[in-house]
Formats: sequence, structure tokens, C-alpha cells
Amino acid sequence: MTDPQPLPGADESFWMATTADATRHPALTKDLTVDVAVLGGGIAGLSTAWELAGTGRTVAVLEADRIAAGVTGYTTAKVSALHTLVYDRLRRTRDEESARLYAQSQQGAVERVAEIVATLGIDCDLERAPAYTYAVDPGAVPGLKAEREAAAAAGLAATYVERTDLPYEVSGAVRVDGQAQFHPRKYLLALADDLRARGGLIFERTRATGLSEGSPCRVTVESGHTVTAGDVVVATHFPVFDRALAFARLSPHRELVIAAPIAAGIAPTGMYITQEEGKRSVRTAPLDDDHRLLIVTGESFTPGTGDPHGGFRRLDTWMRARFPVGDTAYRWAAQDNETSDTVPLVGPFHAGSRHTYVATGFGGWGMSGGVMAGGLLAALIDGHEPPWAGLYDPRRWKSTVREAPALLKQQVEVGRHFVGDRLRTTHVDSVAEIPPGSGAVVRVGGRRCAVYRDADGVARAVSARCTHLGCLVAFNDAETAWECPCHGSRFGVDGAVLQGPAVRPLEKRDVSGG
Repeated sequence: MTDPQPLPGADESFWMATTADATRHPALTKDLTVDVAVLGGGIAGLSTAWELAGTGRTVAVLEADRIAAGVTGYTTAKVSALHTLVYDRLRRTRDEESARLYAQSQQGAVERVAEIVATLGIDCDLERAPAYTYAVDPGAVPGLKAEREAAAAAGLAATYVERTDLPYEVSGAVRVDGQAQFHPRKYLLALADDLRARGGLIFERTRATGLSEGSPCRVTVESGHTVTAGDVVVATHFPVFDRALAFARLSPHRELVIAAPIAAGIAPTGMYITQEEGKRSVRTAPLDDDHRLLIVTGESFTPGTGDPHGGFRRLDTWMRARFPVGDTAYRWAAQDNETSDTVPLVGPFHAGSRHTYVATGFGGWGMSGGVMAGGLLAALIDGHEPPWAGLYDPRRWKSTVREAPALLKQQVEVGRHFVGDRLRTTHVDSVAEIPPGSGAVVRVGGRRCAVYRDADGVARAVSARCTHLGCLVAFNDAETAWECPCHGSRFGVDGAVLQGPAVRPLEKRDVSGG
């Protein structure tokens, strides 16, 4: 069914809308040899490539679509070492040294961004601001106080406060000063320009489809050309190759974002997050002389499930009940992956790898995580091992016992979709029942087809089987996309890959007789 009322705001992220000129890097049209091939042009990939170029290596970035236009273009762009309640969890599930290394590496990333912005003179609206993890429920106060203690013990300038500049009461909050927020696209496009000035290569519309490890490694792209490289970094958000059982250790989720203008004089100056009410995150960004843009995030759901239309409305209602904002200007969704032990996977791809590396699983904190990953991977490739390398090492299977419950939960969920979605009856019995502007999975000629009918009534049909591992896709009517609930692959209504780990499009289907 189509939604009877229009959703508020333009269907685009503020970061994309305010850097409207598309990048125009060429596609790879011939075989190539470099020192390092980096797969993925988001913040992790570009940060890694930029850091490596500084070591004198030749580097090529291979991006399936356009750089800084995937997940990075739809983030909320907080650069912070305060990640809700991570420090108390780390000291309980690992030890205090792990919490200290996490804090050191993440705060180091915050300072690295500030250093790069100053060195390159990047105009990206960088602002230093305090970050808060807060709660309204008094029952959450003990957990906040434990987090403050753990964060302070880990080396952060963490304090416990009971007042903030939010326009509503909180029961308590952990505050860490010296954090940052910025315009991620402006930052990364400038970083990409400097990378090219250093001799780095960037190829867009160049999707990697194969990886042969060895000395050297070889990456095959969709056009059939090959990149030969001494080392390869897979920074494609969800790894497009599974060499470290990442598919079993990552859980994808999408979060909705809305933004509206607020008078500059009353706008919150800090960055806020709470795990209550299905998670709520708040920050502002420069807009004009008299206003800032209030950016609110929440309503998390697994791709291919949930109610995005309702989620946007709930988020909009929540924002308007608490902030005196103008008309909602933008709405978008961000996607991220969380590891089963909640620590990113950054380092050697698998136990046997010598020249392949991965960066993934940032759990909603990809800005600091991506910058941290760039420095860590560049150091490893250059023959150095930062103190926190072991913390993020994807080969850390010694924590398998701790991860087991989360791993089992993830695999049960994948199995439920893989089997259960095939048994479920769809809400339509034929293509003719699908209304304009909507999509549904329909059985036609014995095969399940994903069918979208556009506003003119024309039906576009593709296979309903995700090309990654074969789970059935579902239609996201708020974003007009097909999504796989198993591992988060997303496809356009024409079957084109919007987001991996899938690398092949959904096959087109003829449903003229359905």
C-alpha cells in the first residue's frame, strides 16, 4: 500500500544536498598495478588511502559508485570517542586495558581530523563540542555513573552531570569535552583532492567482484579489468568478500534521520545520544546567519523489516514535542553494521592473510572509527603495529565464548529470514494487485519476483533472491528500494546494487503474464 500522507522534508541527506556537484572520477578502463588497492571510497577507505599515500606508496581507490556518497554521505557526522556505554561494557567483557586502548584510539581519531583540517585548510564546518550520553529515566542513572567511571579510568575527560542545554529535563548524563562534528562530504572531497595531489588514483563506478590473495594480490572489477597490488584493503562497509566469517559476525541496521531549522540562539551546543525510546541522537549544524539545522536520529531497524514511514513520523513527532523547530527540511536513512562483540573489525582479513586487510563493523560510529581505521591499516601495511591493533584485530577468536550468544542470535535471525520468508504469504496474489508507487514480492510462474509499480502504472520486475546468499528481499516504500534482511544488501527497483555485500544486480524478470 502507498502511504496516504507525504513524509516531511526532502528525501535527501543534508550533506549530499549541500555538496550537489557530483564527483567525476573515471572508471577503471585498463589493467593497473599499484602498491595498495583500497576497495571503498567512504571515510575508512579514503582515510586509509590518504594515510598510505603519505608513506610514499602508490594507491588506487576503487569505488563501486561515487566517493563519499554511500554510507558516509548519510551519516550524522559526529566525531566522538564517547560511544554510548562502550567503556563500562569493555571493562566488564574484556578488561580495563582494552577500554583504555579504545579511548586512546578513538580520541586520537578526533584529534587526527582536527589536525588534517588545519593542515589542509579544509572548510568543512568543523566544530569542537562536548558529547553527552544521557537518560531521562532515573533507573538508567547507575549505568551512566558506571560509564563515567569507566570512561574516566580509560583516559577520557569524562564527567557526570545532571544538567544539559537540551530544552527538557534529563536524569543524568556522561559528558566528554573536546569532541567534534563536521560536514563529512566537504571533509572527504577535500581529502580526495589532496590524495590525488599526492599521486593517488581514484576510480568511480568500478565495482570489485573478485579477490585473489597472494604476493601480489589481484582484484577483478565488474568490467573484467584487473588491479594487481602488493596489499589490498577491503573498506566496503559490509565486506564484499567473506574471508574472516564477517557475515556471521555482523548485524546490519538502518536508522532514520530528520532535520529542521532551529533558531541559532536556542540551538543545543552539544552532541547528544540516549538509548531510550529506540535510541535518539541529537546534534546541530551551521545553516545560515540566524539558524542552525537540528539533526535527529533514531528508529533503528533491520533492512527489509520495520516501518520506515511510521518511523519517520515518530521521529518527527518526537522532535517537535521537544524543540521549537521550523518545517522539516530533510529526511534520510543511515546504515551501519555492528559486530557481535561491539568492537570494529580492523586489521588482517583472516588468520592466513598476509597482504589483505579489512575495516568494518563501526556500529554507528564510523566517523571516528573510519579515521582510526585509516591510521591503523596504514601503520600495519607500513610495518608498524599500534598498541590497539590487537583490540580491533578481526582474528580475535579468543573472544568467541563471549561472542557466542550474539553470534547465535544473528545466525538464528538470518535463518529465520532465509527459511521463513519463503513460507510467508505475500499481501498480494498477482502483479495486478500492486498499486502505483508500491512494491511486493509475488510468485509468478513458480518463481518469486520483486515487483515495483511506478506512478505511471508500469511494473518493473526483478528476482526476489538477493544475489549475495539468496535470502528474499523486501520492499522499503519510504526509500523505494529492495532490501535484504539477512546481511543488508540494498537494490534499486531496476535491480541495481545500491549497497553491498552483494556485488551482482537482481536479475530482471518478465511478469507480463502475471
